[in-house]
Amino acid sequence: MVDWLPDDDNGHAPFPPTSRALGPDTEAPGLLCAGGQLSQRRLELAYRHGIFPWYGPGEPVLWWSTAPRMVLQTDQFRLHRSLKKVLRRFVQAQGCEVRIDTAFDQVIGHCAGVAREGQRGTWIVPELQQAYRQWHGAGGVHSFETWVDGRLVGGLYGVSIGRMFYGESMFALQTDASKIALAALVAFCRTESIAWIDCQQQTRHLASMGAAPVERAAFEAHLAQVTKLPAPTQWTYDAAMWRQLPLLDPDPPTGESSA
Repeated sequence: MVDWLPDDDNGHAPFPPTSRALGPDTEAPGLLCAGGQLSQRRLELAYRHGIFPWYGPGEPVLWWSTAPRMVLQTDQFRLHRSLKKVLRRFVQAQGCEVRIDTAFDQVIGHCAGVAREGQRGTWIVPELQQAYRQWHGAGGVHSFETWVDGRLVGGLYGVSIGRMFYGESMFALQTDASKIALAALVAFCRTESIAWIDCQQQTRHLASMGAAPVERAAFEAHLAQVTKLPAPTQWTYDAAMWRQLPLLDPDPPTGESSA
């Protein structure tokens, strides 16, 4: 049995201790509690404690605290040779750019059509979309967008609290477009001294780009420290931020590591 949050407290009721989340041998590992409203207060309280909502159509609001937690430490981002070449072409091409927060509604709409690994259908149900749109309007949720010739071809969105970024979802309408947005996010985070990006779920794709599991105690200790810091004030992408990544470094000779 999981705890139920009251539906009418506007996010004032505390969450149960994350140590009470269901364990790895259960049918829902990481499930902490259910119920409550998707108010900005409730959502911010959740993310500050490493808790996030995830549920499907027709289900109550379900709150999760997965452990270990998949985290991309921005200094561990793995820029493989193939992606480095893609980024070089993108950065040097006319009409190719990364923007932040210029098409949030489109980004979350496209992401809503992408199923998470191991799940059928969308998890970004309409009420979640509305909640994140409202939070975006208040400055707490941001989109990183890949644009080619004036067309949105990929991107991602996530939550920002202090010097922590919580990745939520990404999409691509063109090959590698979501990877370009992720690389831009890493470059932005390095510029803004954001050391960790929460990835929530363990996937092979994220692991191939340098993400790794972190135990709950270490993850929550990091959150307690960095969420108290001032958040970035300028959410714009400057092309100079690409210098945070080794795009112009020569590739290693054939046979050597491309990481």
